Amino acid sequence: MTAETDEISENTPVWARDDAFPAAPSGYGWADEKGSLHPCSNEEELVSLIRDDLRAEVALVWTPLHPRLIIPEELAAANEAIRIARKRRSSAEFTFFQNRLRHFSWILGGAAIWILAAAFLNAPRIATSFMDRAGFAIATLLRSHAAGLALLMFLIFAFIPWYQTRKNFQEAIREPNEEGETTRVLRFETWLQMQKAPVTWLIFSLIAIVGLVQMMPGDATTDGGLLRSAVASDEWWRLLTAPFLHGNPVHFAMNAAALLYLGKRVEVFARWQHLPLVFVFAALLGGEASLRFSSAPNSLGASGGLMGWLGFLLVFETLHARLVPRSSRRRLLAGVVLTALIGLIGYRYIDNAAHAGGLIAGMLYAAIVFPKSHSYRRPRSTVTDWIAGSAAMLGILGAVMLTLAKIIPW
Repeated sequence: MTAETDEISENTPVWARDDAFPAAPSGYGWADEKGSLHPCSNEEELVSLIRDDLRAEVALVWTPLHPRLIIPEELAAANEAIRIARKRRSSAEFTFFQNRLRHFSWILGGAAIWILAAAFLNAPRIATSFMDRAGFAIATLLRSHAAGLALLMFLIFAFIPWYQTRKNFQEAIREPNEEGETTRVLRFETWLQMQKAPVTWLIFSLIAIVGLVQMMPGDATTDGGLLRSAVASDEWWRLLTAPFLHGNPVHFAMNAAALLYLGKRVEVFARWQHLPLVFVFAALLGGEASLRFSSAPNSLGASGGLMGWLGFLLVFETLHARLVPRSSRRRLLAGVVLTALIGLIGYRYIDNAAHAGGLIAGMLYAAIVFPKSHSYRRPRSTVTDWIAGSAAMLGILGAVMLTLAKIIPW
């Protein structure tokens, strides 16, 4: 390695370096997200493939002029093709989610009208006037668990995706004014997606195993959840088992998606040792916050630990501002806002105390453990990190074994 290369490495984050992606084969071609290589005959064919890439399958490309694979946005000849593909993809996505929003709106509106009509017709006898009956119907709608759950599903699966695709569509049809920053973010996200995160996948696999066992006959929610009456009877071990249980497949799927993205980001930039440490710390503090500040009789889910990872990343990446593009850090903050909005709408079903406790725990961990740095390098692991991280990973494994022992119908 030359002195010039050393200087580049010292002043460039790992994902922005020339050697961030693998060496390029000869000729022209592209690689998909799994790393499979697809050769092309010439540049015209490659550009045509990029222009017609409606499913965003082209992750990286190569040409004879580039010794390493690059993202398509870094290929000057493909600039116009990328803009065309981006507009077509964003338009198709926006249309799809606009139709979904319309369908969900009809369902939500129909359910609300049904509840209002039924309550209006079945109002108590003391509600003699039209206004009294209307007031009773509205109060019934506001107290309805079914209506609250429908509104929550509408928000998660219809409104938020529609809003995000609408924003992407508006950006796609607008002439680019910060193409350099856009390219940096895309390069960062592509590089991050290609990194291996074995400890993240191990934690995911352990939680998935518990999820499969939950499908067996029995009441895992009661047997291992954070049941307040049971904790009051000295069943403190529920603080260890509840984070590995989930209420339903939707709950598990949403947490799984967050786990894989946030976990990989923590593991890649802060090193794997802090992944289990933050999860355990945040899950325990989130559970304690739930016991103290939530009135729900039972609580379960990995959200406290996951919010800990989110809070950790917010502080860690602020302290190590040169590691990650600014726009990508802002997306983490948007995740906090969306989580808060979902928690506000679905307060009957979501343990906001556990979310807040986990978020604060992760932020405190990062602020205490990591000093502010102006380096482009990722922090290195110490012997203490290895010992503590290994102990935390063993703790997670032990907690999973305890969870299985409590919920398996022997």
